[in-house]
Formats: sequence, C-alpha cells, structure tokens
Amino acid sequence: MAIESRRERAEPLLIGTRGSRLALRQAQEVMSLFGAAFPELPVGLKQVRTSGDEQQSSALDRFGQTGVFTRELEAALLDERVQLAVHSLKDMPVDSPAGLLLGAVPPRADSADWLVSNEGYTLDILPQGARVATGSPRRKAQLLALRPDVQVVPIRGNVDTRLKKLADGQADALVLAAAGLTRLGLQDTPHEALEFDQMLPAPGQGALGVQASMSLYGFSIHGVYMSELLAGINDPLSYRTAAAEKAVLRHFGGGCHVPLGAVCEQPDPDTLLLRAGVFSVDGRRAVRTALSGAAANPDDLGRRVAEDLLEKGGREIIFEPDRGEGK
Repeated sequence: MAIESRRERAEPLLIGTRGSRLALRQAQEVMSLFGAAFPELPVGLKQVRTSGDEQQSSALDRFGQTGVFTRELEAALLDERVQLAVHSLKDMPVDSPAGLLLGAVPPRADSADWLVSNEGYTLDILPQGARVATGSPRRKAQLLALRPDVQVVPIRGNVDTRLKKLADGQADALVLAAAGLTRLGLQDTPHEALEFDQMLPAPGQGALGVQASMSLYGFSIHGVYMSELLAGINDPLSYRTAAAEKAVLRHFGGGCHVPLGAVCEQPDPDTLLLRAGVFSVDGRRAVRTALSGAAANPDDLGRRVAEDLLEKGGREIIFEPDRGEGK
C-alpha cells in the first residue's frame, strides 16, 4: 500500500521487546516516557523471541555473528509487526540494517559493572582461586588483569538465572551490569561498584536504544509524527555519549563480542571525554587511551580513539587467535 494512503495510523503504537524480565522492564520504562510526553497516545508491547534467547547453552561469540539479541526484533520492524523496538544498546550492532535507524536513546542508567557476591566480596578480598562468573571476554580480560589468580568461569542466562546460579554455589561471584540490577530493583544485592579504571564497560552499557523503521517517519500516529515521538523521549546527552562509545567499536571494525571497553562523559557543554581500552582475554595485555572532542561530533571522537588504540597495539590484541568465551 502506498505511503500516501497510510499517513495517519489509528492503531496503538506497538513496541517490540524480548520477553525476559529485564527486557520487559526496559520496554515499560520507554512506555512510561511516552506516557509522560504524550498522555493521549495508546501504546502496547509485543514480545519477540530472539536467537540469543533460544541459544542459552552456547557462548555467544561462537554463534559467529552479531545481533543475536536484536535480529528478530529488527525483522518485526521491517515487517511492520511493530512500530518501534527497545534494545539494550550494548547488544545492538554498530550499524542498523538498511531501512532502520536508532531513533532515540532515553536517559541512561549507570554504565558501570558490579562485582556481585552473596558474601559481599570486593576484588581485594576475593579468596585466592575464587570462581568469578561472566560470559564477557571484556570482563574476563579486565578481571584477570586485576586478579590473575581467580578462575573465570563462563555463564549464560538472564540476570535472574545468573543470580540463581550464584545462590546455588556455581560461582563465588558474578560480574553484572549495574543498570540491569537497578532496573530490576536489585540494587541492594551485595556488590562492589567497579571503577572505570578497574573495569571499562561495554560501549553503550546502561543505555537503551529505541529503533524505528525509516518508512514510518512520514506517518502520524494519533496526530503525532514518528519523528516527534522519538524526539520526545530522546535524551541528547545519553544519545551523544553512547554514540561516541559505539563509534569506537565501529571504527575498530568489531562487533559486540570484541574485548573492548569504552565510556564517554561530557565534562562541559561543548566537550566529550572518551576513554577506551582493548584487552587480551588472558589479562596480560591491554591498550588504553583517553581523548577529548567536540560534543557535536561524537562519531569523529570515536574514530580518533579507535585509531589511537590500533596504533598503540590494539590491532595485535584484537586479532589474536583465541579471544576466549562469549559475551
């Protein structure tokens, strides 16, 4: 049907989401933002199961592809089964498929990682040889750099599954994103908040990405254009800092399973400060850098940071034969 005959959409705005408790909480957060900005707008959720949800027994980097948590949601957008999709931004490939775009990044949660344990361990007092569970090569590398004596054990599953495995004694500690725990109301779980000089987070960690179909940008939904809807929930600071971090990954030539961390802050209205590092999974080698750039051009800052990492030896680290377990 031609776009001209469908300019006005009368049905509710339908948001696609994964079905985990955290994903649903994140989608509900976006729904609340729409409710605050557009009180008359009817909004609904549609759950979509992704490849990453189906493959709970395999390390993610052994799938040989990126987008395992986003691909089916993107297909639902392209088929117009949903009008928007909510992702954890760190799970999104650095570039959207043709016809889709990152339309908004709502206000960002804490981007740090936490060391979680039932005993309240910190990195300093973890027992010799403690089992620390993570599925992320980035976290594994930085853990081993700080505590080469610990055993890093692989783990998969959503936040609740991982915490249950911890409670069952399958590990002495976990490394989890602070944002996921706080969004689930689990901020009182015993933990140590890891500083960025200890553990650089994944690019985009703590941020949500609201993805849209470019074909719907000309449509009005209950009297409001899609572009206006997205602008109404977008947080410019969160968008530009996350964009700078993801740009490091893009210009580095890697996907979300590359053992690379990045965090961007805006110390003043005109400037971004971007810190990044790339790590060997055994924890023995690391290249870090920090550069400033114009707040108006986060992609250029990300490119310069990526080039600096590569020139300082990051290329040799990133293309080593074995990078370890999955995400």
